[in-house]
Amino acid sequence: MSRDDETVDRRTYLTYVGGTAAAVGLAGCSDDEPDDDTGDGEGAQLREFDEELADDPSRLELLEHANGLASALSPWVFLHQQYSIYGIGEDIEWEVREDEDIIARQIETDLEEMTITQGTFPTTLDPVGHNDTPTYNVIDQAYEPVLYRNLDGDVIGLIATDWERLDDDTISFEIRDDVTFHSGNELTAEDVAFSINRTNDPDVSDQAGVIGNIDEAYAENGDVVVELNAVEPAIFRNFASFGRVMEQAWTEDRSTGDLAAEINGTGAYELEEFSDGSQVVFERYDDYWGENDASDRVVFNAVADEGTRVDRLLSGESDLVTNVNPRDISEVEEADNASIGGVPSIRTIFLVMNDAKEPFDSREFRQAMNFAVDVDAIIENILNGFGARTSQPTLQGHNGHNPRMEPYGHDPERAEALVEESGHADAEITVHTTSGRYLRDTDIAESLASQIDELDNVEADADLRETSSLFDETLDGDQDTSPGIFLLGWGNPTLDSNYVLEPWFTDDIYTHFNDEELHDLIDRSNEIAD
Repeated sequence: MSRDDETVDRRTYLTYVGGTAAAVGLAGCSDDEPDDDTGDGEGAQLREFDEELADDPSRLELLEHANGLASALSPWVFLHQQYSIYGIGEDIEWEVREDEDIIARQIETDLEEMTITQGTFPTTLDPVGHNDTPTYNVIDQAYEPVLYRNLDGDVIGLIATDWERLDDDTISFEIRDDVTFHSGNELTAEDVAFSINRTNDPDVSDQAGVIGNIDEAYAENGDVVVELNAVEPAIFRNFASFGRVMEQAWTEDRSTGDLAAEINGTGAYELEEFSDGSQVVFERYDDYWGENDASDRVVFNAVADEGTRVDRLLSGESDLVTNVNPRDISEVEEADNASIGGVPSIRTIFLVMNDAKEPFDSREFRQAMNFAVDVDAIIENILNGFGARTSQPTLQGHNGHNPRMEPYGHDPERAEALVEESGHADAEITVHTTSGRYLRDTDIAESLASQIDELDNVEADADLRETSSLFDETLDGDQDTSPGIFLLGWGNPTLDSNYVLEPWFTDDIYTHFNDEELHDLIDRSNEIAD
């Protein structure tokens, strides 16, 4: 059956994957209903947030208030929760993770060599030179963080065997004593402390804004002590995602270019070959401290086109492919050599609106963009139902999500009235988007631009960008070099609001929106131990 002949919606998909997947599939349904307050088309159209904050609020109350305020300030066009859909070859068994991680040693297979195809390719192998899932999926075969997460999202030990909070501003890790780097040298507490400090260094690390408010890490009697500048309630969850361990001497002996093309980690696989822009090949590390019953060799490559990825899966060129287009599900399921695996992810998709650029410095215009887009139509017609509407930066079910906020409704008349109030009638905007990074990202961006362009007083088009180029331009800490509006996705491995709110709405490289009240709420939430 041709992928052009039949599409599969989310409920049909559940009949393919069975009861267990159905349980997680239904979790993708949002409890939020769109805002039906359409107004009268004549002024006073701004959506307001009028919840009162308690005199002595808890951390949860502060986070919920921050999410509610952000919804009304509309720094983003709030779109949907991404559903992760994978094509899985017949020779492997793998339980799909909500955090979208792919760890080869967790895949059951008798294949000597396994090939994994994603939508984008890493631009660097330096573990702090990026903050995106496809790159992590490559380097995490070789580099390991101090802690990790199980399939339920609970924090578990990895390089650390024990961890504790000594006081509000100090934590410590007990480090494994049976770990060697791929160089053959033994792991030390000094290596771990060095790696944490390097991850926290904004001069070299793209993760300095998300690992936590850290002052310094140091080795002490074989353990690692980390001094914090704030309470950081979710600090251990942060360490389950960041702080991949490198050998200090090896790292300091290499240039930036060397670190981008070489790997010396502690993971189950060591680097065999890195062909820039083409493929990364790993081979089994025989002295790995943990268990690894998967393939002897693992190959990662990238294909931006969703249909081509499926073709590679069905031809046997790839054993696992990411972001399968919903229209291709039936073709995969009806094949003899592949199946589908899927789960609602921890990633939200949205349009960032840069308040350093007109017309996005206007709250009226930003809200107009939210009312202009028909997210339900995008979920139904482009994603075939594989998505859940969002109303705020934090996903439903994550700590700090405000359950009282509703998504913006589709209301073009209200959008046009707000554009007039903003003083930016006849604005011309370009929606920049990644290509192949997120499920149907280019189709979504083109549809959004078309919907906005239907307004009588705004012209809009889409610019389909090379993903790494757009990331370099938008995530360099300089709002002036970023486009006015661009599509992005943000995964939240900590399941805590702070991981979304602090990087995007305080002083960070990701910040594209500035509001003193919102900033203060986030800062206050970081002063309370949860």
